[in-house]
Amino acid sequence: MKLDNIDMLIADIDKGNMLKILTGLPAQCKEALEIGKRFTIPRSYFKGINKIVFLGVGGSAIGGDLLRDYLLDEIGLPIIVNRNYTLPEFVDRDTLLFACSYSGDTEETLSAYKEGIKRKSRIIALTSGGSLKKIAGKDGVPCVIIPGGLPPRGALGYSSIPILALLSKAGLIEEKDADILKASGVMARMCKEELSPGIDTAKNIARSIAIKIYKRIPVIYGASDHTDVAVTRWRGQIAENSKSLSSSHLFPEMNHNEIVGWEYPKRLLKELIVILLRDAQDNPRVQKRMDITGAMIKKESGGIIEVQSRGNDLLTRLFSLIYIGDFVSFYLALLNRVDPTPVERIKYLKKELVK
Repeated sequence: MKLDNIDMLIADIDKGNMLKILTGLPAQCKEALEIGKRFTIPRSYFKGINKIVFLGVGGSAIGGDLLRDYLLDEIGLPIIVNRNYTLPEFVDRDTLLFACSYSGDTEETLSAYKEGIKRKSRIIALTSGGSLKKIAGKDGVPCVIIPGGLPPRGALGYSSIPILALLSKAGLIEEKDADILKASGVMARMCKEELSPGIDTAKNIARSIAIKIYKRIPVIYGASDHTDVAVTRWRGQIAENSKSLSSSHLFPEMNHNEIVGWEYPKRLLKELIVILLRDAQDNPRVQKRMDITGAMIKKESGGIIEVQSRGNDLLTRLFSLIYIGDFVSFYLALLNRVDPTPVERIKYLKKELVK
């Protein structure tokens, strides 16, 4: 299957303008940095903090995943992403809670937020409006307002970069302005040179991957230390944008269970395409595990695709893997002849939940 007459396909299918959202991410990251730098909060608000918890689900949680992986080797505090209605028992007044809901009306996040208020946690809300903005104002909780009008998954820059700026102001991490601008620049260059629709398939990594996984099930693997967020993002974007299922797992854990499952049913295994998300700074033993595992399952699967991160610093490398996956999901949506933006099943579920 090819993506011929791509401009016509985009005009016919991409009614929600997902392509515009994707190409706008580099600029969004720059704008998000300015939002974070303008937001004022006393450093005393962070005094005594000994752990950080992100509250969010779906597209509003991926920013927390990104910062967790990015800051893993730098920040001296544990970071977790809480995708639930309730909070872990350890959350207390010395916990910094980032309540992230792009719409401001995510019921899981609002529920966990209210629990955080009861426990007197230090809370910072991040939203474009909705109920979260209202109750944060009522509770006197600092609230970072980000631009609305996007699907939550299209607001990754807004949901992550301002928080980096705040953590820097708090003295918990070093200033990240230079790394953020580098990541934005690399993504802009990638978009222009190897991802946008104007790039031929032979040179367009995202389009070529989409063609290979069309009518197949992608199995996405990465490393648990830094590329966890990219694996999660790829799976989520393929589901929401492409309306397709995929599977994912992480090294080295995958080598202790899932690797054994690559035997049956043999006919169906041939319908699986393995995507290895790789980073130059992956643990050397993990890199070796990926090499061996790829060789082991190559003949059982429908093929192996390796995707290497771009850039030098970690933030750029993580964003580069994410950005490739975002475009893969867009081109796969075109192949599936579905508008990437609407998520009708989620809307239906929310409607049923209020009955």
